[in-house]
Amino acid sequence: MDWGQEAQRRLDKIATCSSPGPGVTRLPYTPEHAAAIEQISDWMCRAGLEPRLDAAATLVGRSASPSNGAAVLIGSHQDSVVEGGRYDGIMGVLIGCLALERLAAEGTVLPFPVEVLAFADEEGVRFPTALIGPRAIAGSFDPEVLEMCDADGLRLRDALEDFGGRPDDIAAEARGKDAARAYLELHIEQGPVLEQSDAAVGIVTGICGIERNSVSFGGETGHAGTVPMEGRRDALVAASEFIVKVHDAARRIDGLRATIGTLALKPDVVNAIARDATLTLEIRALSDAARLEFAAAAQVWGTEIAGTRDVSFAMSKTYEQTAVPCVPDLIQTLEQAAQDAGQNAPLLPSGATHDASAMADLCDISMLFVRCKDGLSHRPEEFASAEDMGAAIDVTCAYLRRLAKG
Repeated sequence: MDWGQEAQRRLDKIATCSSPGPGVTRLPYTPEHAAAIEQISDWMCRAGLEPRLDAAATLVGRSASPSNGAAVLIGSHQDSVVEGGRYDGIMGVLIGCLALERLAAEGTVLPFPVEVLAFADEEGVRFPTALIGPRAIAGSFDPEVLEMCDADGLRLRDALEDFGGRPDDIAAEARGKDAARAYLELHIEQGPVLEQSDAAVGIVTGICGIERNSVSFGGETGHAGTVPMEGRRDALVAASEFIVKVHDAARRIDGLRATIGTLALKPDVVNAIARDATLTLEIRALSDAARLEFAAAAQVWGTEIAGTRDVSFAMSKTYEQTAVPCVPDLIQTLEQAAQDAGQNAPLLPSGATHDASAMADLCDISMLFVRCKDGLSHRPEEFASAEDMGAAIDVTCAYLRRLAKG
């Protein structure tokens, strides 16, 4: 069998489990999610796994094994963003299933149980939270999120219960540290590095830490035609200087990403000077120290610019997620597996958050990226080739064989 072509065929089929419109829209606890669960359950059965839906609506497929010891976990998420692509998340679930199906077809019996995990809600699109599935398994689930509501006012608790989940039993899904040996997540890169390196797959060194800050500049409004340029206290001018300073400084720091994602003005009319400019500053880096140092520098830049422009400045952190390194031993195992599979697999960090970031609270983690065309993701044009997915299946099989050797 051409396993890469089989991956493409199955992903084409499950992409129809989507709300109408461009690309794939599959939100958690919806009819589209239920339809996807049926297909993923079939994948798991073909791979010799026994599927079950856990309390947090994670579909868990577990293999039979001569040992009841710690399981090797492979997973990713089934949900998508609105009008997203057909590979993000779901490809990793499928590759895990196909790798086990291939090993079974070859007569390989692994000396440990393997579980493939299809998480429900990594994207955080429907509800203002995410990663419920991996947090439940890792024992870090916060039950307060069950009271959060979607845009229609439906509580997460009710949506999950209607779907067949068991909100009150989620805490009981937590695994003991001795129940999981390692977690591997397979995912499209969502960036251009592998394509630029002419590599089908890449090995992730860690998941970047993230922080978000609310930034505001306050000046004085006035009529655009009557207030002289001299002495204006224009909040937008100060904000603009800050944005350029942040952008230029981030370009000089390897591996750091700084983004101004939103900008709001008051009074926000065509013929008035901006009195207030409020923006968001998001900083990502694999080094938490580098991220924190950059945030501190941004605070200094904002204060200096405000002083020069005679406006006020304030910056406060609204969200923080620390960096999660992949475990060196598992990175080495993936490197050896890539060599076994004849693949050049460069090392690279993940600037995006993944289910693995929550699974790190349970066990050692690793990630394998698959090249995507033009680095595009979260849009209908997202694409990974059958050949590259075949390479990822080869590496995953080799990875499991390596773990079996001890």
